Amino acid sequence: MGGSVSCCISPRESPKIHRREVELEECPITTTEDVSEDTGTYLQHISDRELPDELAQEANPSDHPRASTLFLNKSQTDVREKRKSNYMNHVRLLTKKFSSCSTIFIDDSTVSQPNLKSTIKCVALAIYYHIKNRDSNRSLDIFDEKKHPLSREKVPDDYSVVDPEHKLIYRFIRTLFSSAQLTAECAIVTLVYLERLLTYAEMDICPCNWKRIVLGAILLASKVWDDQAVWNVDYCQILKDISVEDMNEMERHFLELLQFNINVPASVYAKYYFDLRSLADDNNLSFPLEPLSNKRAQKLEAISRLCEDKYRDLGKSAMRRSVSADNLVGVKNAQAVLS
Repeated sequence: MGGSVSCCISPRESPKIHRREVELEECPITTTEDVSEDTGTYLQHISDRELPDELAQEANPSDHPRASTLFLNKSQTDVREKRKSNYMNHVRLLTKKFSSCSTIFIDDSTVSQPNLKSTIKCVALAIYYHIKNRDSNRSLDIFDEKKHPLSREKVPDDYSVVDPEHKLIYRFIRTLFSSAQLTAECAIVTLVYLERLLTYAEMDICPCNWKRIVLGAILLASKVWDDQAVWNVDYCQILKDISVEDMNEMERHFLELLQFNINVPASVYAKYYFDLRSLADDNNLSFPLEPLSNKRAQKLEAISRLCEDKYRDLGKSAMRRSVSADNLVGVKNAQAVLS
């Protein structure tokens, strides 16, 4: 689903990230004969130690396609209030484009090729709701902007209590994506890693740490997703006051907190994409609609014919397999009668 991007990489830049595997410590096996009733020691079966599917999905929504995303749940409170307002509904009807006999509007954004600008806006909105409707202020020092500032400018004293606006989050993400030439798919993977971090590390994204958490998620997503990754030193050229050592340390902590789980299944990616579209629709931030041109219509027609030919060939292959199986059964029955 990703596309190749071009970025400037010099020979002296920091080394690429290496995927490391977590070595599991072997647990000593104790039989029931060795356990005395006096001590009360009991070794659970592995099936007892594992979480049921329902609990695992609820705990790790970034790993399971059927679990609801965290940002969509965080936004529901505000969405209900907005839906009560007749003004918002009226504005949505006025700004929405409708197809007519002369003009057909289509959405060019797809799950494999999302619209970059709209996707970044939706990801920023998801992060905004995470911060606004957070449960507490659990954080780690490595992500604290006061202890690890991103610029030489003095960090305000109220940096940990004032929630950032959606526009501020969007500008921060847009600057990184524009300078590093990242794709929209990378933005979706960034949100997956961010929610996985909050779940695994049992922490919250709040005013004091949101910039460094977002930066760490973008850094990791760009290396995993894009074929030609942006290295840490490239981000140091974008954020000129941050050092490569600080970037490396933050990346290492991010990976450790993720338990080195950087895999994003296609089903999880698709879930986040469609939930972002739902979030956009709830906040009157719909993906842009463009009039259907002749070139676009011809392209859609060609794709449709290609799909029809593909399914027709699959149907013929299935029919041949079915006929062959029937013939085989008939031969066996005839042999049984002759014998």
